Amino acid sequence: VRDCLTYWCNIIILSHDGNECISANAKYCGQCIQAGAKCGWCTDPDFLKQGETVSTRCDELQSLKSRGCKDEMIANPRGEQKILKNKMVTNRRKGTDKLRPEDITQIQPQKISLNLRSGEPQSFTLKFKRAEDYPIDLYYLMDLSYSMKDDLENVKNLGTSLMLEMSKITSDFRIGFGSFVEKTVMPYISTTPAKLLNPCTGDQNCTSPFSYKNVLKLTSDGKKFNTLVGQQHISGNLDSPEGGFDAIMQVAVCGEQIGWRNVTRLLVFSTDAGFHFAGDGKLGGIVLPNDGKCHLENNVYTMSHYYDYPSIAHLVQKLSDNNIQTIFAVTEEFQPVYQELKNLIPKSAVGTLSANSSNVINLIIDAYNSLSSEVILENSKLPEGVSIIYTSRCKNGIISEGENGRKCSNISIGDEVTFNISVTSKGCPKQGKPETIKIKPLGFTEEVEITLNFICECECHKDGIENSDLCHFGNGTYECGACKCNDGRVGRFCECSSHEVATEDMDRTCRKDNGTDICSNNGECVCGTCECKKRENPEERYSGQYCQCDNFNCDRSGNKLCGGHGRCECRVCICDYPWTGSACDCSLDNSTCMASNKQICNGRGTCECGTCKCTDPKFQGPTCETCPTCPGVCTEHKECVQCRAFGTGEKKDTCERDCSYFNLIKVKDRNKLPQPNDASYPVMHCKERDANDCWFYYTYAVNNNTEKEVHVVDTLDCPAGPDIIPIVAGVVAGIVLIGLALLLIWKLLMIIHDRREFAKFEKEKMNAKWDTGENPIYKSAVTTVVNPKYEGK
Repeated sequence: VRDCLTYWCNIIILSHDGNECISANAKYCGQCIQAGAKCGWCTDPDFLKQGETVSTRCDELQSLKSRGCKDEMIANPRGEQKILKNKMVTNRRKGTDKLRPEDITQIQPQKISLNLRSGEPQSFTLKFKRAEDYPIDLYYLMDLSYSMKDDLENVKNLGTSLMLEMSKITSDFRIGFGSFVEKTVMPYISTTPAKLLNPCTGDQNCTSPFSYKNVLKLTSDGKKFNTLVGQQHISGNLDSPEGGFDAIMQVAVCGEQIGWRNVTRLLVFSTDAGFHFAGDGKLGGIVLPNDGKCHLENNVYTMSHYYDYPSIAHLVQKLSDNNIQTIFAVTEEFQPVYQELKNLIPKSAVGTLSANSSNVINLIIDAYNSLSSEVILENSKLPEGVSIIYTSRCKNGIISEGENGRKCSNISIGDEVTFNISVTSKGCPKQGKPETIKIKPLGFTEEVEITLNFICECECHKDGIENSDLCHFGNGTYECGACKCNDGRVGRFCECSSHEVATEDMDRTCRKDNGTDICSNNGECVCGTCECKKRENPEERYSGQYCQCDNFNCDRSGNKLCGGHGRCECRVCICDYPWTGSACDCSLDNSTCMASNKQICNGRGTCECGTCKCTDPKFQGPTCETCPTCPGVCTEHKECVQCRAFGTGEKKDTCERDCSYFNLIKVKDRNKLPQPNDASYPVMHCKERDANDCWFYYTYAVNNNTEKEVHVVDTLDCPAGPDIIPIVAGVVAGIVLIGLALLLIWKLLMIIHDRREFAKFEKEKMNAKWDTGENPIYKSAVTTVVNPKYEGK
């Protein structure tokens, strides 16, 4: 448990997100400046307070200054750069005086020195410009297996034609020729004596198989190229993939035999088949990896039976190291294979091999233009902890970063592009010695040489005194205001041996009042003296003989330590005048309590800590001058409330100017208005009438922040007008009902009258005496005759 409370454990916990200078736990100046670019070391011998460790001298610059370290006492070395060679890029035009290749410059600067401080990037600008009439070396490497017979005939006249076409691009052009077939072991070729003499079948006369042969060293004589190539004969092998990688490796590394110059180097690789690569040699019992060295004897590769094929990565490295750009001229059938290979080999191109020699020339020229129009920067292996960031500024103002910041495309002859290169070191290499890295455009021989010098120590380190008496009888080196202890010694002045640090006798002196806590659990006991642990916040510190004090656990006011009006010392606020109180939040100045009548708190309260405490509950405000519940308040604010809430009233035109002194809050109904029992301050309820005879309701109050608040119901209470539709409907309905009622009454009276008349008639009828005899004179007008023959049918 004790170990987890030590300073070291706390540093590990805090180092994840804290101040990198503090997290470094630097014991000397050099270690401090390697922690980060923001870190400085205070060399003032009296800088440390009781309980603070030596590593407390290492902090961010502003923090050191705020703790009292003067600018001239802060060690803070800065990085710098110096350009050692800065030859201007060549502006020569074609047709002017001919220059040697080494006199042509396409990249600037050529040599630079950087002094790197850990975490501080050093940037410089690299300029690239394609020179016109730049020399070109082209080596034509051809597959001479039997299937390439027709293509060999086309190449025999390639030399003079290509020289003629390339003269349009450069006045200094050289061409060479080489051929390859396969490793001369089974199962790649037949090793029977007859097949070794002539691997072809039938009456075909073929030359003996071989791995790689340098036929013609680079030359400017096109006729010689035609002559030697015309003497070549086709050969043969058993399997389809060829040993082209063996040939490419020898062309890349045998610079003297091939005749490469420090100019643009082009390798045209012509084949109609695939390729063997590392591992395929096991078929022939060859397991030794390719050594990447030249093994040409009499211009013939003699170690094909001994070394395996090179890997693609190995080939890429050698082509890049020797600034060779590759053009794969292959048949359409194998285009996809070599397109994938092109993606693995920077600065390479793929074209379709044709049976026409003029097409081959066009392929080479198009591929050259494509390769030379793109510049890609590449750097050598970086020392540990060193990183590089590229930013390109290409044609038409195009800016790219990251991996795309390494390259520019569509560059024509004479175009100038720039790259911003930022180099950063994290810490120092173990040996601390200068390192050299190189940056160059792929496919070009020119490069920038950068010497990296690492700032691993402060300037004051040079003035250090070894075995100084200030470091306890010479047990350390006194440098930069502190002791840098020898191995096995610890303590601020190296006064203890490392195996004596945790003895019980020493721990006893680190316990306050003979308690159980060592250094109040806020530090570590070193040599009988408490060294307080550090906090993540560099402004917060433990101090004291037993680390019992700190400067961050004092009372706060307004979320500020000591109210922002004092400093915290050993958990007690030391207030600035005129402040007092445990949190320095009480002002002794009564001027803030003075009312407009020159009375303290308007005579209605007392001034406490610069704030009025009103004794009359009706009054409030900073000087007890506001009475929100006094008569006349509602009338006083009526017009402003009316114009701000409803846009009406006498002040509607000057509302913004005259009525912005209170905060207006609208509510839906009267129940939402603040009630006297709900608020901690007096609230005045108001009811006023406007010009339209409408009532509006609001409250007026001054809150605890002395802000005037008005809550208003956002709807007016206006008297309701007559509802026309119900009235009209009622009148119509009344008229209809009255008419119906009158008709019914008339009808009822008529019925009653008729019934009475009928009854009177019936009564008179009953009283009448009528004679019922027949009149003898009366003759009926009806005569009935019966047919005697009618039977009712």
